[in-house]
Amino acid sequence: MTWDEYATAWSRLHGGFDPRAANGIVRRWVLTAYTMGSWLGRRRVSPMSVTTTGLGVCLAVPLAALAGGPGLVLGAALVLLAAVVDGLDGAVAVVTGRVTRTGFVYDSVADRLGELAWLAAFWVAGAPGWLIVITGAVSWLHEYVRARAAAAGMSEIGTVTVGERPTRALAAGFGLLAAALGVVWPPVALWLALQCAGLAQLSAAVRRALA
Repeated sequence: MTWDEYATAWSRLHGGFDPRAANGIVRRWVLTAYTMGSWLGRRRVSPMSVTTTGLGVCLAVPLAALAGGPGLVLGAALVLLAAVVDGLDGAVAVVTGRVTRTGFVYDSVADRLGELAWLAAFWVAGAPGWLIVITGAVSWLHEYVRARAAAAGMSEIGTVTVGERPTRALAAGFGLLAAALGVVWPPVALWLALQCAGLAQLSAAVRRALA
């Protein structure tokens, strides 16, 4: 499958959002996933196995955080690795023609559980429990609003906000590096602020699409 064929198929699965017309970061993100997904597909790696691997990497993050500073640095590396793997299951599914509704649901659930594990690592590092709970709730609400709006007729993406999963991955990864230096709760507060802004953007898009 060529890049143009992949981008067209990817666009159909994401509410018509064309990665070729996206900003540089998003375009490179999708192009990298296509390149690596093609490599995995040629080696008969299944999308489900990629999703499971990514979830396993995420669940290892709070365990690494138990080791203190060095563990937090390792946790940051695991978050960034999980972010890379996260983009590969869908790429493998598209490239190999194995896109399924079961895989879509499994991937979504794995993403939410993975983010919960990232937040748990901050709690292990000493961030307030109430801040962790609120940040997790707003992150989940962002995805719930999009899912319900899509069920009501909005295109699957609707709008790309500042609170998307890549943003959460960056906030978690660099936040854990900061936590290793003793700065624990500000990165979680930044994550929460980005989610609130993203939720506001998404809510406005939903009103426009469904009014």
